[in-house]
Amino acid sequence: MTIKRFGAGPRMSDAVVHGNTIYLAGQVGNEGEDLQTQTRTALANVDRLLAEAGSDRSKLLQMTIWLADMADFAAMNEIYDAWVDHNNLPTRACGEAKLATPAYLVEVIAVAAL
Repeated sequence: MTIKRFGAGPRMSDAVVHGNTIYLAGQVGNEGEDLQTQTRTALANVDRLLAEAGSDRSKLLQMTIWLADMADFAAMNEIYDAWVDHNNLPTRACGEAKLATPAYLVEVIAVAAL
């Protein structure tokens, strides 16, 4: 079975396809953006990487979302709920974590089918 890597850098790949499954690295927004804008940016990155790998959000299997502060849960969900394909809902987990830099307020990790 082949493995394809997208956006490979010195530390990680942006996406890896193994068989019919796509694994995305954590996607974040830009420093200086508010929580909802970072969420939009991260989800747009998910869309872009899925398209690059030959898939789309209707084929999402699992989403993991990390928030720097769970007080932002409702604000993040407002953006997520408008984005997710309600006919093809993935499993999802959301928790609070200290992210790579204090400027990051949300990180989104996705697994999808081809």
